[in-house]
Amino acid sequence: MFEVATGLREEFDKLEQQLADPAIHSDLAASRRVGRRYAELSPIVRGLEAHERLTSDLEAARDLAQEDPGFAEEAESIAAELATVEERLTRLLAPRDPNDSADALIEIKSGEGGEESALFAGDLFRMYSRFAETKGWKIEVLDAQETDLGGYKSLTVAVKATGAPDPDNAPYGVLKFEGGVHRVQRVPVTESQGRVHTSAAGVLVMPEVEATEVQINDDDLRIDVYRSSGPGGQGVNTTDSAVRITHLPSGIVVSCQNERSQLQNKESALRMLRSRLVARADEEAATAASAARRSQVRTVDRSERIRTYNYPENRIADHRIGFKAYNLDQVLAGDLTAVISALQAADLAERLGGEQA
Repeated sequence: MFEVATGLREEFDKLEQQLADPAIHSDLAASRRVGRRYAELSPIVRGLEAHERLTSDLEAARDLAQEDPGFAEEAESIAAELATVEERLTRLLAPRDPNDSADALIEIKSGEGGEESALFAGDLFRMYSRFAETKGWKIEVLDAQETDLGGYKSLTVAVKATGAPDPDNAPYGVLKFEGGVHRVQRVPVTESQGRVHTSAAGVLVMPEVEATEVQINDDDLRIDVYRSSGPGGQGVNTTDSAVRITHLPSGIVVSCQNERSQLQNKESALRMLRSRLVARADEEAATAASAARRSQVRTVDRSERIRTYNYPENRIADHRIGFKAYNLDQVLAGDLTAVISALQAADLAERLGGEQA
């Protein structure tokens, strides 16, 4: 059943040899790439070893049970453990997004609803930040455009794991299902009549990629510098340190003004551009794929309304999979585990279904 993983074992052995070679650690990008792939294959190889051991133990226990019924109970216990290992291996070997092991960039933009939407964008940022804390991830704000009331017109953050986690626990593999339109229903702080309003914010989740993984021609870039500005148009500093980069072939525009150094803002903007280019390529590939193999849990389309946060009922509803829970306060405090687990389960079922089709 798992014979196809033989090549993965050989790859794992080669990666192990590479990591044991001190020379690779002088190249940070190569070291991270090898380490990430090694972490991705580690649970698969451990699962295959456990599967072989348990299969052998089960065969021996069943043979012994024919002579001594006392071994029948042990055989049942081993069979149950083997079934658990097979289920995990099936999940690990299912076709998956090659970016699942990557760190992530999250872009949050306010939408319809004015200042209330900007405040909601801030709530989403805090929700993701608290969730990241529970996972042991680090949050880095790359660019933020705040409003007078403390909300965000636009916000881009990097979410980075410590070490090299397996795909089921890496930022992009976990957070990619958050991409889309998030709708909120509540009484805004600006509402004097106590009426419930509906507003929305858009979220885009992209894999963060190394500079060596995406080729960008300098001639394809138009780089503009300008003076940073804060809430109400007040100057943040008195130098032209903010950077806007336009990628001419694709038309993608990114900007960064958080750092006081023009060089730092340029580097952050390039990080955002690389991720946007990868996300664009992934979106185009998904569009070109046949309907039968296109995931029902889309991850990039920011025009699709994916979730509603209803404050009066303390309810969260994910419209893609019919998920509904009445613990909105806990979710906004960072407890996203239940909804993300449900989305991962739906995605796994879709991937396994596509493999069998």
